[in-house]
Amino acid sequence: MMHKYNKSAGRLFGILALCAIALLSACGKSAAPVAPAAPAAMKDSMGHEVKVPANPQRIIASYLEDPLLVLGIKPVAQWSVKEGNVQDYLRSELEGVPIIPSTLPPEVVLSFNPDLLIIGPESAVEKGLYEQYSKIAPTYVLGSETINDYRQTLNRMAELLNKKDVASKALQQYDQKAAATKEKLKPSIGDKKVAILWLTKKNFYVVNGKVASGAVVYGDLGLKPPNILSVLPDAKANWTPISLEKLAQLDADYIFLVNHDKGLAGNLEDPLWRNVPAVRAGHVYEMDSKSSWLYNGVIAGQKVMDDIVKSVSG
Repeated sequence: MMHKYNKSAGRLFGILALCAIALLSACGKSAAPVAPAAPAAMKDSMGHEVKVPANPQRIIASYLEDPLLVLGIKPVAQWSVKEGNVQDYLRSELEGVPIIPSTLPPEVVLSFNPDLLIIGPESAVEKGLYEQYSKIAPTYVLGSETINDYRQTLNRMAELLNKKDVASKALQQYDQKAAATKEKLKPSIGDKKVAILWLTKKNFYVVNGKVASGAVVYGDLGLKPPNILSVLPDAKANWTPISLEKLAQLDADYIFLVNHDKGLAGNLEDPLWRNVPAVRAGHVYEMDSKSSWLYNGVIAGQKVMDDIVKSVSG
């Protein structure tokens, strides 16, 4: 009996010894270093082959901060104009982020030591600017056609930054919010016509139905546009100037007015404006000049939806 026990114990000891030797042998070999992911070569709208870093940490994406934030990334600098004016609707999200002029002077870009530049329109890299930028950091141009569509912009940037799953989830949540907003607006607006106007420097502009708040109101929420948009089907500008005489013919039941002239005497006192049906009915809702109605993006669009619900439900 004792002989059997000793024999079994010996066999077990031998197995354990072999395991220990194998383990020590494995530990003795130093783990092979993991090579950093190689930059991905991606072609931009202008045909440039851009080597996009695998995990960029210092991105400048001027006027594209909305989609960048949706992807969970803070830029190293944010767009600004004139005396430091920024996109106010993103002020809390971009708190502490230094500003950079919208013209992106190369010497200022260089001072931020970026590892990736994402540029919107082709016009922003004309006159040799692309060559200067690309010497500072890989420079990818989205193109005008892409940046006028907030979904395309987000998806393209997600592809660049390996964040496709984040973009997909964000758009799904956005569409759910749009569907819920539609239901909330049925009792008040329903199938009535809605116009979006911008008043600045005593001039009125009407939004292109495919960009900024126009894309949200007419596209995502499916609200009915006024007759003005039907006579401007090929307007290429995001905001098209319109005279008071034309506005007098506006058949909108509701007007959302982005008013940059608030507090100034001007066109809102004109009899032509006061005779617009929506004005007479008291269905004009003024949006602050710092609102998101002039901008493209998921964050901007969500805020537009909130503004509409708050306005007509108040």
